[in-house]
Amino acid sequence: MSEEQQGAADEVELHESDQVEIDESKSAPEDRAIAGPFDVTEVPAMRPYVDLGGIKVAPREGLQLRLEVDERAGRVLAVSLEYQGSLLQVQAFSAPKSTGLWNRVRAEVTQQMAAQGASVTEEEGQLGPELLVRTQAPAEQGGGERVVRFVAVDGPRWMLRGVIMGQAAVDTGARDGILELFRELVVVRGDQPMPPSELLPLRVPAGAQGQAQGQAEQQGGAQPA
Repeated sequence: MSEEQQGAADEVELHESDQVEIDESKSAPEDRAIAGPFDVTEVPAMRPYVDLGGIKVAPREGLQLRLEVDERAGRVLAVSLEYQGSLLQVQAFSAPKSTGLWNRVRAEVTQQMAAQGASVTEEEGQLGPELLVRTQAPAEQGGGERVVRFVAVDGPRWMLRGVIMGQAAVDTGARDGILELFRELVVVRGDQPMPPSELLPLRVPAGAQGQAQGQAEQQGGAQPA
C-alpha cells in the first residue's frame, strides 16, 4: 500500500453539514446485532480480541494490524488492517442514541472528495450505501488511477467507518473477506458523554508496541506492522 492510499481517510473530516435537510436515520444491516459490527455489550466476555480501546479486533491468521498515530498530538487516529492484499482502515465515532451519522457523513465525503477532483459514485453494498472514490495520481507519483471505497455502519451511540484500499476496493471476491473483518470488529463506546462525530479514543494494546505484537501473535497471527 502506498502512503497516499493509506492517508486517504485522513483527508476527510467529520463536521456539521451545511445541508438544510439531513437524513438522520441509522444506516446498518438488519442483522447487525448478531452478525456485526458489534457493540461491546453484544459479544461474549471471554472471546479473545486485540483491545485497542474504542475498537476491538478479532485476530485471524494472516492479518496484520497497524495503528495510525498523530505523533504531534500524541494520539492514535485509526486502525489499519492489512489482509490478503487489501487494506481496511477503521475509525469509530460517537453518535446520538436514536439517530445515525452515516447518511450525513456520506454526503459530506461526496462533497469534499468531488471538490478535490475525485469521481464519487454511491453504490449499494452488503452493509448498505457505500462510496466508490476514484482519483488520478500525479505524474510525479507514477500516475494511474487510485480507488478507495468508504463503508460505514451506525450502531448504538456510535458509527464505525471503514476505508477499503487495494484489491478489495474493486474486486467483489476480495471485498467479501475484508467485510468479514469489518463485521467482526467490536466498538466500545463507553458511558462518558461525548458530542456527536467525536473520534472514540484508541490506544496501543498492553501499553507498549512490543507487548502488543506478542499479544496479537498469540491470539491468532495479527501483527502490528
